[in-house]
Amino acid sequence: MTCKLAVLLSGSGTTLQNIFDKIDNGSLPNVAVRLVIASKADAYGLERARKRGVTALSVESKKYRNPETKKTDWTGMNKEIHSLLEQHEVDLVVLAGYMCLFEVPPALENRVINIHPALIPAFSGQGMYGEKVHKAVVERGVKLTGCTAHFVTNEYDAGPIIHQRAVPVSADDTWESVQARVQELEREVFPEAIAMYASGRLVVRNGVVAVASETS
Repeated sequence: MTCKLAVLLSGSGTTLQNIFDKIDNGSLPNVAVRLVIASKADAYGLERARKRGVTALSVESKKYRNPETKKTDWTGMNKEIHSLLEQHEVDLVVLAGYMCLFEVPPALENRVINIHPALIPAFSGQGMYGEKVHKAVVERGVKLTGCTAHFVTNEYDAGPIIHQRAVPVSADDTWESVQARVQELEREVFPEAIAMYASGRLVVRNGVVAVASETS
């Protein structure tokens, strides 16, 4: 059976393109992107989806932002997104550079995944994303960093860990060099985690993911 993905993004869609490329080269068999939702109407990731004939929609965060209080109605925004996900009957939701708060409803428990640019629980939690993570890694002087694919819960970076891989950090690294190394790793780890899910190899027990072997 085909595992139907919804991809949520906010920008250019490089992670989405990587998923398309992995589908094309056979690394993601029985996986299809059925829906792409962007938090900005001009996100180039929508154009990438349309070129593939994938339904591409925007649910703009600015529509839910109160101009007086400057606060965003995340619950209202998520209600619209949840409705679209239900309509398209997707199996797995992939957060691919999605810079808005996604609230996980009970129906999507252990069906939403994200990748974090560090080895959770290190350098994670609210406010830790993008270059902030890599700057903190260099400033702390750790010898290893990496990335973590994990299920998403309603607590920042606290969901069950699916897949992790590490890269070394040297004393003469800059945050930019660490970022480049981690991003290269992410392009392999995230599709691998999607493939594990699509093949039914993931079982979550008490917040811990067990990964069955491909031959079991």
